Amino acid sequence: MKTLQSAGAPSSLGPWFHNLHLPDGTETAPDHPLGDFPTFKWRQLGRSLPEDLSGWCALDVGCNAGFYSFELARRGARVTAIDSDEHYLRQAHWARGQLGLEGLVELRRLSVYDLARVDHEYDLVLFLGVLYHLRYPLLALDLVAEKTGRVLALQTLTIPGAEATEVPPNLPFEERLRLAEQSWPRAAFVEHSLAGDPTNWWVPNSACVEGMMRSAGLEVIARPGHELWLCEPAAGAPLEREELDAASGRQASD
Repeated sequence: MKTLQSAGAPSSLGPWFHNLHLPDGTETAPDHPLGDFPTFKWRQLGRSLPEDLSGWCALDVGCNAGFYSFELARRGARVTAIDSDEHYLRQAHWARGQLGLEGLVELRRLSVYDLARVDHEYDLVLFLGVLYHLRYPLLALDLVAEKTGRVLALQTLTIPGAEATEVPPNLPFEERLRLAEQSWPRAAFVEHSLAGDPTNWWVPNSACVEGMMRSAGLEVIARPGHELWLCEPAAGAPLEREELDAASGRQASD
């Protein structure tokens, strides 16, 4: 690891969504409306992950300025950090140099949908703060699950409310009013904008998040924090690979 540099973030890289603590003691977003974000989320997640990730390869989907990628690298993981936003990747590239983590964190400009053509499986996948920004969330989750070898960490905005109800293996057509129950797995569609952000497309309830994960072949193993799940591939769970290939366009290109 290189010697840490000491320099405040250039103004040309702002604004920042990740409040990174830099080697010189400055922070990139000290007045973040959420507080010291995402440090407080990492405290919840980090305690549920191995302290030593040496030998692990990790994927950070929607890495933003790289906060979580850098934390995984500090624990010894080799991290591939992807984002579709060039602004965030510029921030992450600069911060990676400041923190001396160039050899452990690879930055790539990719979207979650590009994972359909990434021929690699990762021990640990982070899918944090991305799901509700996607027009096609289940497609994305299927692709992320396909790349998960050991553990997936997922965080998403959710609808506040009741805990999950017991869902029957088959819902009779004449009982479909149950779909309107608050505790039924469901997601609200945001046609225009939520909190000033037009990319907030879907807001699921907790039951919907867990149902989606099961349908993607994942099993919930922990809830380390609010709106935060840890999952692992479920033994023997079939993945609808034929439909996934068709939806992602892999059939057309193979």
